[in-house]
Amino acid sequence: MSMLANTKLSPPPTATVLTIVSILTPHWVSYSVTADTGSTFSKYIGLHKSCSSVDDPTCRPFPNDDDCRDDQFFCSMWRSSGFLISFATIVELATLITFLVVMAGGKYKRESGWKLIGCFLLADAAVEFASIGIMAYLFDTDSQFEIPGWSLDWSWVLCTISASVSVLLAAGLATSAWLLPPEDDYEYLEDPIDS
Repeated sequence: MSMLANTKLSPPPTATVLTIVSILTPHWVSYSVTADTGSTFSKYIGLHKSCSSVDDPTCRPFPNDDDCRDDQFFCSMWRSSGFLISFATIVELATLITFLVVMAGGKYKRESGWKLIGCFLLADAAVEFASIGIMAYLFDTDSQFEIPGWSLDWSWVLCTISASVSVLLAAGLATSAWLLPPEDDYEYLEDPIDS
């Protein structure tokens, strides 16, 4: 097997940044409509808060007790999705630390470490895709999103890209491990003075 040192793949901070931004921004699901008067009403829902152009204060925690009074299933699934994305961030940070340890290690760590890093990347993608799937399911089936104008927003897209990047990195890492030549020891050059 070839080594991780031969690869040009970078650690997964890109996926991590995308995931963190998707957690922090309330743009998983959005609603925007323009009234006949020309004024626009918009509402953005994130994993942990909801923001509206007509509410004061503009943003509030979501889902709160009022949101969950009539629909416990929705709240449980929404919170589960938020938990999974937060867990995915932890997996991504563990992947980054593992990458640094493998790269700082010796030849053996670099030759065998790609398997562990690949497993972390695939675990991250599986958790993120599960959360994305839950969110898409809620968007398709929950009655509050039946009104025309609701759409999955860019935080959902960022998380999808993050999970896809993790899969592509894992595939690229495995491919390079099998296709690139192994790292050999240094070959000493002959000293022209001793010849």
